[in-house]
Amino acid sequence: MRGIVRLGLQSAVDVMKAGGEPTRLRLIALLAASDLTVTDLTDILGQSQPRISRHLKLLGEAGLIDRYQEGAWAFFRLRQEGEAPALIRDLLRHVSKTDSIMIRDGERLAAVKRQRAERAQAYFSRNAAEWDELRRLHAADDNVDAAIVDLLGGRSIDALLDLGTGTGRILELLSALYRRAIGVDASRDMLAVARANLDRAGISKASVRHGDILNLPFDGQDFDLVTIHQVLHFFDEPEFAVREAARMLRPGGRLMIIDLAPHALDYLREDHAHVRLGFSHQFLSETLMRAGLDVEKVLDLHPSHTGEPGLTVTIWLARDPRLLIAAASEDAPQTLLAGRV
Repeated sequence: MRGIVRLGLQSAVDVMKAGGEPTRLRLIALLAASDLTVTDLTDILGQSQPRISRHLKLLGEAGLIDRYQEGAWAFFRLRQEGEAPALIRDLLRHVSKTDSIMIRDGERLAAVKRQRAERAQAYFSRNAAEWDELRRLHAADDNVDAAIVDLLGGRSIDALLDLGTGTGRILELLSALYRRAIGVDASRDMLAVARANLDRAGISKASVRHGDILNLPFDGQDFDLVTIHQVLHFFDEPEFAVREAARMLRPGGRLMIIDLAPHALDYLREDHAHVRLGFSHQFLSETLMRAGLDVEKVLDLHPSHTGEPGLTVTIWLARDPRLLIAAASEDAPQTLLAGRV
């Protein structure tokens, strides 16, 4: 459980000023529930774009919201980390859920989410046959999901990064375990599907971002679990993606890769843009070790059907071996890093 928020007097006043205006408090409540654009917010609040943009600027200057670009669109959300956002979340808890304005905002937010879901479903429907064909070939999704959860051991996850998040499947699967999560994908269409799925599941502690997993827009050492689910076979040089993922890990953090074992289904190159026809235990284990990680477990999940070629799914779980060594003496409170350079 989080302790009491401690801010300096002026910082506390600044946060209260930023949130202490009706429109801005409504914006904060909306951005605590979903990632939204200025257009979304103008539709919900019925106010002009310049007015909404000005309020968002003030909230950003107060350190309460994050802004991230996705093509021509800018998305906003309530920042998840920090004392200022924690204080404003505490304030939100004291706003009545039966307030008529907040109820109306919630209804309009639900309408925005429905529109998102309809657009995402249209894209999903256009590609459903292709995805269903691939699912038919490999181990059942339920078996893979169960193996992922089992290998993680039920440990709580402070911060999860899902690379190549696709439909947000991993963000949904592990939602009971993490405190916050970010999914990254290069496809804006897939991000729309992921947002719709997170909305449907009521998961507000996860967000998705457009980005290149070979050049991630985050500081390193910020996540205690990074996942790469059925992505590496699209890369000619997956080593670079593994190395970038390893850079994101905190000392002691874990990297989980779920991908295909070596196979001979060459048509997947043309029909489904697969660059690599699976990975051997040796290849990915050596790749992980070269990235400075210790391989802890490797698990194969074979297709359940018989009589036709199928795809085996392999899960690799590796750990950053560095240890945090906290100085015991109050006279030397610094923290030392030992292990991977």
